[in-house]
Amino acid sequence: MAQLIWNGVFVGSFYALVALGYSMVYGIMKLLNFAHGDIYMLGAFTGFAVLGAVGGVSPGMALPVLLGVLVVTMGVTGLSGVVLERVAYRPLRGAPRLSLLITAVGASFALEYGMRAAAGADPRVYPLRLGGTSVEVLGARVTLQQIALIIVAVVLMAALNVLVIRTREGRAMRAIALDPRTAALMGINVNAVISRTFFLGSALAGAAGVMAGAYYGKIDFLMGFLIGLKAFTSAVIGGIGNITGTMLGGLLLGLLESFGTYWLGGEWRDVFAFGVLILFLTVRPTGLLGERVTERV
Repeated sequence: MAQLIWNGVFVGSFYALVALGYSMVYGIMKLLNFAHGDIYMLGAFTGFAVLGAVGGVSPGMALPVLLGVLVVTMGVTGLSGVVLERVAYRPLRGAPRLSLLITAVGASFALEYGMRAAAGADPRVYPLRLGGTSVEVLGARVTLQQIALIIVAVVLMAALNVLVIRTREGRAMRAIALDPRTAALMGINVNAVISRTFFLGSALAGAAGVMAGAYYGKIDFLMGFLIGLKAFTSAVIGGIGNITGTMLGGLLLGLLESFGTYWLGGEWRDVFAFGVLILFLTVRPTGLLGERVTERV
């Protein structure tokens, strides 16, 4: 039981980190950015390139080097998110919602197959792999590397939560989410705030991509597709647009997958996860902490 809980929390922390970008963008623009999972993939390949440039890393320096690569990757993927918003989404800001949705799907394919053209179709082995011996904690086998990755994920999520709740930038984000026209009349630069929102969400997804590559040891150009769907599921479970709910949704999905795999078998893992998504959309479409929103005309 303890091992199942630990496995679920570990995987759920990755889901939550990626899902926050989905939730932030939807909360402000009411846009389902299906290209967000591919920003995660871009982060993994960016980390791969940076580590390749750095060269061999001794086992004792693996974690410090990974943290440095994490910072660089977050900057690259954050800027990539800003470019994506500026090129693909901003020109269609006043267009019907379906046009934005189709554009998001197209952007996803462009990122996936652009990376395939640049890096090739074959999976790549990550230059740095976080291994290590495991220890038993309350009946669960854990490694220090797993604990370190969870701590990094929690710090990033906590920092984002503080920014949204307690800073002027966060108040601007929440004002735009409530009413962008009124926010603009009050002197808020709506375009700039939306760009910074894309930067933050994309930076978190890039960080998750690097950590996943270093932990699992293999990356490929399609790795963002499934994690994107899982992140969307996490956001729906917790309440898309709600930061705290999204974090909770990611952890809950990780736990559900862990227990579902144990009960039904590994081949049913994704079926179980998306079955939960359908259940939530049917029974509680606003999620655990989401609120029903009335559209403004």
